[in-house]
Amino acid sequence: MIAQTILEQIGGRRFAVMTGSKNFTDLGNGLLMNLAKNTTSANRLEIIYDEVTDLYNMRFYRKTFSKKTFESKTKDIAKYEGVYFDMLEYIFTEETGLYTRF
Repeated sequence: MIAQTILEQIGGRRFAVMTGSKNFTDLGNGLLMNLAKNTTSANRLEIIYDEVTDLYNMRFYRKTFSKKTFESKTKDIAKYEGVYFDMLEYIFTEETGLYTRF
């Protein structure tokens, strides 16, 4: 339910089509998605809802997997805490360079 609400707040189907984001995953208290190629090296975005403050935390990161060693590595690109729902699209565009509306 929270993941669906987050997706609607950032633009829903329009967001997915315009940004090329895919593999939306419900985290229970948030939403995880794979990002298309963008101006940063981030390939994942995690948006977590904080019930206490009624705000969101956004984490842009790069996840890589080595086929030789079978190791998965994660590198944080940017983190935002205490984000209001109406700032989600703006921060996404500023960080990735991908527009969410015309």
